[in-house]
Parts: sequence; C-alpha cells; structure tokens
Amino acid sequence: MNRATKAVATLAAVGLGLAGLVGCGGRQDGASTDAGGDVSCEVGADTRIGIATGNATGVYFALGNAYAEQVTTATDGKVKASAAETGASVQNIQQLVAGSYAVAFSLADTAADAVAGKGSFEGQAQPVQALSRIYTNYTQVVVRTGAGITSVAGMKGKRISTGSPKSGTEVIAHRLLQAAGLDPASDIQAQRLDLTKTVDGMKDGSIDAFFWSGGLPTPGITDLLTTSRDQVAFLDITPLLPEMKKVNPVYEAGTIPATTYGTPAEVRTIVVPNLLLVKNDLDANLVCVLTRALFDRKPQLEQANAAAREISLETARNTDPVPLHRGASKALDDLTEAK
Repeated sequence: MNRATKAVATLAAVGLGLAGLVGCGGRQDGASTDAGGDVSCEVGADTRIGIATGNATGVYFALGNAYAEQVTTATDGKVKASAAETGASVQNIQQLVAGSYAVAFSLADTAADAVAGKGSFEGQAQPVQALSRIYTNYTQVVVRTGAGITSVAGMKGKRISTGSPKSGTEVIAHRLLQAAGLDPASDIQAQRLDLTKTVDGMKDGSIDAFFWSGGLPTPGITDLLTTSRDQVAFLDITPLLPEMKKVNPVYEAGTIPATTYGTPAEVRTIVVPNLLLVKNDLDANLVCVLTRALFDRKPQLEQANAAAREISLETARNTDPVPLHRGASKALDDLTEAK
C-alpha cells in the first residue's frame, strides 16, 4: 500500500469511526426516557444504544464490545448496541449525561464524585445511576527498572504517564501522587497518554513509569510484560492506602496474582470497583433488559476477558453511593428469584 492509499484508508477509517460515534449515541438513537409505572422488562424493536468504554487495549474496551454484541444477540436485535473507544470514566460520565451514550463504564470512585458533585464534577452533581457493579479494577503502577524509581515519591522529576485525559486512571494517578507528597502539575513530567501510547513509550524508553487502573489481565500490560519483562517492574503502592481512603473509602488493598502476568510473586496494590452507569431517566424497561443480558450472557463475556468472571448477583447491588436504577433493581430481583 503506497503512502497516498494509506492516507485515504486512514481518512476513511476516521470517517467511519466518527459516523459510529454519531450513529450509536444512546438517547440520540431512540432509547426513550422513563415513563414510570411497572417495569415489564420488554422493549420495542429498533432501539439503538451506544456504550462508552475506554482505551483500545484496556478491559473496558474488550468487555464493552463483547457486552454490546451480547445485548444485541440476547434481544434478537431489538436492542442494537455498539461500543466506542473513549478516554474512560470522567469523559464517559460527561458524555452519558450529554446523551451521547446510553451506558458507560466507570470506576466507582469517579462515579461517587459525579453523584456528589465533587472532584472533576465540582459543584455539579451528575444525574447518573448504576446498572450494576461489575468487576474490580487494579491500580497497576509499572516502572522501567533503569529509571531508579522505587516508590511513588521517587517519581519526582520523572516522565510519568498518568493516563488519558478525563480518565479514571488520571484521577487515581493524581491522588496517589498527592498522597506521596507530589504535585501532579509540577513535580513530574506528566504524559497524559492512553495505554497504547504509554506501552510504546515504556518500550522505547521515553516514559519512566505509568499508572493504569484496569481489570485483570489488561491486554496492553500483558503485551508490555511479554516483550519487556526484564526492563519493567510493578510498584507496591499499598503504603499510600491510608491517605487514599481519606479521599474516598471505596479504595481497598488487593493483590495481582503472579499468574496474571507471569511475575515472580504477587503484587500488592490498591483496588476499586467498576460500575456500569446509565442516566437516571433512562427507560426502566431498557435498563432491565440490559441488566438481564449482563448476567444471562456472562459466559460469553468471560470468553472476551477473564475480568468478567467477577460479575456476580451477590455484589451487583453494591454500588453505593451511586443509586441503583429501578430497572436494574427489577432485573436483579427477577434473576435472584430464578436462581
């Protein structure tokens, strides 16, 4: 393929991508508002929805695309769902509220900020509710072994990727840096990059370390550990947990099993749940259908990414302080009774 042909192909791909974003945007494509009354868990034909996910090499994207496919299959095409790559949590919530998408993946801490009107949403509480708690995100902090970084405090003056702008990763990265006594705006050479560019930068030595909040395994990190195993290492960030819990009690200690990435030992880290979000006035029948599909098609989602194994009826309602949408509550009641 010559250079001119490549340029045409690239422009065509961009055009298709933009068309997809416009064409699959939640409320814009027929997902109606909630009319109240009983929840039947039935929807009319030709309902189109968009699902906001995250970076292309992250779990949100892998799982979101699988979920979109399974929603379409589970409803025999009555609900035609499609997923889009995004900057993740903060951006997802903003675009969910704007009506660009009907469903959005989000970290629980970012969602909690949204409903409280704090953090990135200072002074403006967002009208979002939860469809379900899904799986746990693991804060994965990776350094180049040649950079001499042994703690988050040791990142001062270094080239650090804090994740995509308006992502949940960026929120957590900034909080961890502040917990370590650093100013994210001035104490590091911040690189606000998506995971694909971050991994490339780690490989070529232009980035010294990065933060990533994602499920296990995250494909991009698997790639990095496969190709550059001797040049990179995980940091244990759990000494910062007490300060992080002061910011938001949703943060907990967790471990990345050695088998996840083939590390010499398990990695201690900080974890936070993920939620699927919808706008609070989305049609309750549609939300019920979407919630049922999440659990009815769980085996297929697990094939797309192992993180889906953690999706469970036992934890689905644990979304506080984000309220559960009434359509989701009806679906979870029915699914629990049917067990």
